[in-house]
Amino acid sequence: MANSELSPELVLALGRAAARVLGGPVAGGRRPRFLIGRDTRLSGPLLQAALSAGLAAEGADVVDLGVLPTPAVAFISAEEGVPAAVISASHNPFWDNGVKFFSAGGSKLPDEVEQALEADLAEGTSPPRGPALRYGSPVPEVGRMTVDSTALERYERHVVSCLEGRDLSGLRVVLDLANGAAVATAPEIFRAAGADLAGVLAASPDGTNINDRCGSTDPRSLAERVVLERADLGLAFDGDADRVIAVDHKGEIVDGDRILALFATDLAGRGLLAGGTVVVTVMTNLGFHQAMRVAGVGVHTVSVGDRHILEALEANGWAFGGEQSGHIVFRSLATTGDGVLSGLLLADLVRRRGVALAELARGALQKFPQVLQSVAVANRDGLAGASTVWEEVRRAEASLGQQGRVLLRASGTEPLVRVMVEAPTDEAAHAAVGRLVDALHLALGSPAGGQERA
Repeated sequence: MANSELSPELVLALGRAAARVLGGPVAGGRRPRFLIGRDTRLSGPLLQAALSAGLAAEGADVVDLGVLPTPAVAFISAEEGVPAAVISASHNPFWDNGVKFFSAGGSKLPDEVEQALEADLAEGTSPPRGPALRYGSPVPEVGRMTVDSTALERYERHVVSCLEGRDLSGLRVVLDLANGAAVATAPEIFRAAGADLAGVLAASPDGTNINDRCGSTDPRSLAERVVLERADLGLAFDGDADRVIAVDHKGEIVDGDRILALFATDLAGRGLLAGGTVVVTVMTNLGFHQAMRVAGVGVHTVSVGDRHILEALEANGWAFGGEQSGHIVFRSLATTGDGVLSGLLLADLVRRRGVALAELARGALQKFPQVLQSVAVANRDGLAGASTVWEEVRRAEASLGQQGRVLLRASGTEPLVRVMVEAPTDEAAHAAVGRLVDALHLALGSPAGGQERA
């Protein structure tokens, strides 16, 4: 929570650690340079100021990019070859916040660099560098703080250029900006691409309404507006605009799995799917895997999280992957997931095909019913050794055969075990989840007041 666990004091210390680990030494009058952007949360300016102060206290120059989507900050980082940070908690409510770092070049920090940053932070804050002899007199090594007013335009120009000269003329689109960072970019990008914006929702951030009953985590209002405006499609982004969920002209949700399937087959058909492979996570629906087998597209599965997707893409020279949540990565076009870019390319796909999104999405894959439940337990760390739980998992898998699957994983931050079951019917999926929940409670216990969350 911002201003509590994530206090200004902690973020200031983090800024100083980042300058030491990511920026390198101040030498020859040249200071390290960092870019910082943020979303629209109330705590954003506070935490940005603290991070900037920490960086500058170690002699690093800081460039304020203002309110800008995470992928836009990553793009500017790659373009300029300098490290960057984003103050954002993505799809979380306004009272949360966080700090994401990018290496020079716009990619997420490697594990060893993250570990070095954590170790430096754990050692505590050392004194500033203090006076240094420059230009013949003692001058404190304090970084300068400036503002870059060109970043927004440069990012928008890049995204539109990904259409390779095509446009979206004649396509009616509704956007849901989640009262987040997409407010700064998405409407202008879609207008520049020639789309007819039939509506722009959740476009008045006040610091507390980011992701509040809007955006990719709650596209109900978008669905209603698309139908009302008789639009061709709607696109909902999350708070930092690195995810997108679509809505077809009937108001039906088109989630990340269907979007991934549409892009994967389209890219493969045009000879643009590097290695003939798409990277997904363990949460991707079984129906996606079956659809890709039919299409002759390889599927590489990794753990949940865009970090794992990006690592697999980089390691194997592949170019496309994503998550069910709508985090889509076009590695040849961006260094991270980009909701606005993905939404623009989805609209472009619809226009190129000349077929309604509803029809395209329906033909992309046949989804298996999927039930997700977060089970509160007293001892989440005991999951690996809970033999009775894994025996129940084996029974469920044997009964489902090739027509379903089971996934259990302990939460990394909460006293929960995540349960996911896919089955031929909702009834079979719910029944299997019920048996697994009972097994988890018997083996790992139920915390006082613990409740399950769907």
